[in-house]
Amino acid sequence: MAILSMTATGSPSPTWEDADLVAACRRGDQQAWAALIDKYKNLVYSISFKYRLSPEDAADVFQAAWADLYQELRQDRDVRSVRAWIATVAAHKSYQTKMKAQSRPSVSLTELEHRVADTGSSGRELIQEAQKEQLLREAVAELPDRCRRIVDLLFFADPPVAYRDLAKLLGLAEGSIGFIRGRCLKRLAKTLGESGF
Repeated sequence: MAILSMTATGSPSPTWEDADLVAACRRGDQQAWAALIDKYKNLVYSISFKYRLSPEDAADVFQAAWADLYQELRQDRDVRSVRAWIATVAAHKSYQTKMKAQSRPSVSLTELEHRVADTGSSGRELIQEAQKEQLLREAVAELPDRCRRIVDLLFFADPPVAYRDLAKLLGLAEGSIGFIRGRCLKRLAKTLGESGF
């Protein structure tokens, strides 16, 4: 079990282990619920957008997926892997929404899982890809602040920030950015390796 940490405001840190967050949510801790949503919000949205849903439909899927998880937690069922569970529910809700938009009947979660298992279709690959993206987001969040900013600005900003602009933003010499970037990427690779990425 991870050591639980609190943010400066006394709220749960989004780096809590899932089991700890779920236990706190079941006790009615609203800050833990907010931390759980914050931890996996990008996972849920990324699945919706992989299904090419509109922003409005993605927001509906987001609400429905979290409402389902809330019900599961209240029923005191064993939610072994929150990440996998919420990814599967988000994929199911996204699929249903897409089918409704195309005026086709929706299928049950069990039927969807059988289709994915039987055909080896991209549904399973989509969920696995979204879970890898979530692991990457979590690993980047664990980096020290300067490394996190460098990785975000070099690899996630659109367009990526140039070395000279990054050096100005961080108050560093332009020539040091490549070296620091390399150290940050090694640290990120180590964290990803430890998480099974």
